[in-house]
Amino acid sequence: MSNKITTLFNIKYPIIQAGMIWASGWRLASAASNSGALGLIGAGSMYPEVLREHIQKCKKATDKPFGVNVPMLYPNIEEIMDIIVEEGVKIVFTSAGNPKTWTLWLKERGVTVVHVVSSVKFALKAQEAGVDAVVAEGFEAGGHNGREETTTLTLIPMVKEQLQIPLIAAGGIATGSAMLAVMILGADGVQVGSRFVASEEASSHQLFKKMVVDAKEGDTHLTLKELAPVRMLKNKFYDELQELYKKGPTVDQLKTLLGRARAKRGMFEGDLEDGELEIGQIAGLIHDIKPAAQIVDDLIAEFNDAKEKAQSL
Repeated sequence: MSNKITTLFNIKYPIIQAGMIWASGWRLASAASNSGALGLIGAGSMYPEVLREHIQKCKKATDKPFGVNVPMLYPNIEEIMDIIVEEGVKIVFTSAGNPKTWTLWLKERGVTVVHVVSSVKFALKAQEAGVDAVVAEGFEAGGHNGREETTTLTLIPMVKEQLQIPLIAAGGIATGSAMLAVMILGADGVQVGSRFVASEEASSHQLFKKMVVDAKEGDTHLTLKELAPVRMLKNKFYDELQELYKKGPTVDQLKTLLGRARAKRGMFEGDLEDGELEIGQIAGLIHDIKPAAQIVDDLIAEFNDAKEKAQSL
């Protein structure tokens, strides 16, 4: 399966395993890359030296291309970028910030740069900044999200209409048929997050993985829009948030309730009551925990099957 995305990253399939906090360590990234996808390490939950360790272990575990996802609001961003270049990482996905800040600096050092956006406006800004490709993410996606609340089904064709560079779709994609659908709408590839959380190699806590597998339609909600919109599973912490919202809280009151390290507590340490459990709406369609290689193989098999069925319509 050869196209703009497979050529850009030198990979077998146009599938990117998302670089998620508390899930995407070297084990998942290397397993995804070894399976023909592009594995990404999620730097957003790593101290600089921890990231270096994950990059070094990933290099030993795969001879295939892999990258790092960097949220640009990261406090140690300069150190993170220096480590990425020092360790010879050639692919960086940036998010949550202005792509102009680091794109040129990275490209001058031989790095392929992709920026994650949630709207046509920011896709065009990323293109103008010189990125090599854009990930357009619908608000079905888990974790931090755009304020526009544009779904993948509407976002992809609207971005495609105006974008000149390769386009990767994200948000609500966990099956091969969804992959085919967004590619028909104009995407050149897909970024898959939630499905890889429920993988054997994800560093997420086993209890969180089980909760993802058990989730049904409507079990996630986009909240905390006053701070940074985030989609999470409903639990005790979520219920406390909803109670606070009834009182018309200030931003400071929301920040106080949120506190520090809620996402780590929930997704990495397995506190299903008081943790912040970030996952996408598509969790309702994820029914098992399996190896990353099996996830990639299933996506491709389903994609080919759906393509065959579509041709008979």
